[in-house]
Amino acid sequence: MIGILHGYLLDGSGSNLWTRCVVESLCMQGIDVQLVCQEPHADKFDCIASAHRYRLDGTVDTLFERATPYPGKCVMHQPELSDVLPVFVWDKYEQFSTVVPMVDLPDAALQAYVERNVDVVLEVVQRYGVTALHANHAALIARVAQRVKEEMGIPYTVMPHGSELEYALKPDVRFRRMADSVLADASRVFVHGEEMRRRVQAALSKDVQIGDAFETLPLGVHTSQFQPVPRERRREKLGRLYVALDDKPRGRRPEQLETMLSEVHTAASAAALRECFQRVRYDNKTPDADLEDKLSDIDWEHDAVLLFVGRLIAAKGIQTGLAALPLLLARDPGVRLIVVGHGPLREPMEALLWALQRGDRALVNRVVDHGRMLEGSPDGTGGGEQLEEVRRFLDDLDARGELDAYYALACEHVRPDRVIFTGYLTHAELQHLFPCCDAGLFPSLVKEAGPLVFLEALASGCFPLGTYFGGMRASIDGIADLLPDYVVNAMKLDPRDTVTDIVTNVAGALQMGVRYKDVLVGAARARHDWTSVGRTLANALEEIGAVAPSGRVAHI
Repeated sequence: MIGILHGYLLDGSGSNLWTRCVVESLCMQGIDVQLVCQEPHADKFDCIASAHRYRLDGTVDTLFERATPYPGKCVMHQPELSDVLPVFVWDKYEQFSTVVPMVDLPDAALQAYVERNVDVVLEVVQRYGVTALHANHAALIARVAQRVKEEMGIPYTVMPHGSELEYALKPDVRFRRMADSVLADASRVFVHGEEMRRRVQAALSKDVQIGDAFETLPLGVHTSQFQPVPRERRREKLGRLYVALDDKPRGRRPEQLETMLSEVHTAASAAALRECFQRVRYDNKTPDADLEDKLSDIDWEHDAVLLFVGRLIAAKGIQTGLAALPLLLARDPGVRLIVVGHGPLREPMEALLWALQRGDRALVNRVVDHGRMLEGSPDGTGGGEQLEEVRRFLDDLDARGELDAYYALACEHVRPDRVIFTGYLTHAELQHLFPCCDAGLFPSLVKEAGPLVFLEALASGCFPLGTYFGGMRASIDGIADLLPDYVVNAMKLDPRDTVTDIVTNVAGALQMGVRYKDVLVGAARARHDWTSVGRTLANALEEIGAVAPSGRVAHI
């Protein structure tokens, strides 16, 4: 019996998405899974046959039991914690009043979190006959797997993710020591490719060598969900998106944006500007209230549609795409940029666009020079207040005597309908939006361990462009043998000069995306479908723990 430990949710991106897709693929293949996580809405996921909440007083509540459409099933176990949830990057979690970056927590709080999860996992292992565990992240939750191994001899595997390398192991020696121990004790350490293997090994102490434990586990995508569509059928596909959106709670209203923009031009300091942004309050994990109206403004049969999907923080690089926009629009006024995601940099980026549209250089400079302070610097990478890549780009234009022309183009071409902020969308909506877009823009400024959006773009026939380092580099290199060099080069954005490369590469990407759509889709189906990823994980766990497919599930 397989057990999977994940300290967070199933909704969203990154390791949440990885966990959800792996569990679904295992259930589709007739393999039962015991899943320990904090998902508050387990009933949303049809692979979950039953869900149980483990109370602090020792009682267990059965939240539901039901049949599933798959030959295998998942039983979800949710440990009740205190009100503190340790995270890598701050975000909003509905069940926790205190969400704290783990680097800011004292040892006692971290130990209490581990002990609580150990108690629940030991009960799950004993009650359900779990023979092998897989833990996401080398920080905290893998320590739980290690403790269970120490007490019961249950072997475990670990998959480190880029978030912990950047936001826990690098800045905090406590988590580096924890990773040293849990990875050295793991039966397998899964990585997405050679680049991630090097990053994990480099994050460990020099005397910890785990080379024999590494095993490649590629990223995956549900290719059956992300189906490409011809341009003439995009509106039909959007109809399915609108159906998926129909009963969704909604977030920001258009009048809130209007009020915010009416205030920002009079905010003469960065502090005053930040107050303007902080006054805009709404549930940011929901789609915008007027999303359908905004999407209907796009000419889906003729416009060139770029798509950004990611958390709206400086580390994800959305600012570089927006800085490139005046020059992109000057080359092709039909370009439209859709920005999907939530985060504290959203309002500052909308203010930046508003300033570019009006040629308000003072406001542009305030946002660029204090952008990381305006977002609260939640991404944990340190550094100053500037959005450094945009500042460097503007300074280079100025040095070449081209800054006046840049602002003239911005005033001429940047309009509200050129960039659409959607708010937060899940994969239930993204599976319909991705195929309607011509190119995906993923200019992350930190080395992502495994950018799943790249594969979702591939599967949708949406030409992906990404910063050529880390997991994005591995993803691009992983399909390079299927494409001409000039096509592969168009996917690559230089992390040292991202804005310029976006301007240079997007036009070619829009043309080549049409020509090579079938090749991109074929590469996703052949090399990255979640079915093969899940089977690789199951095989490894079978080897280390004699896991039997379709094991019988006990009931609480």
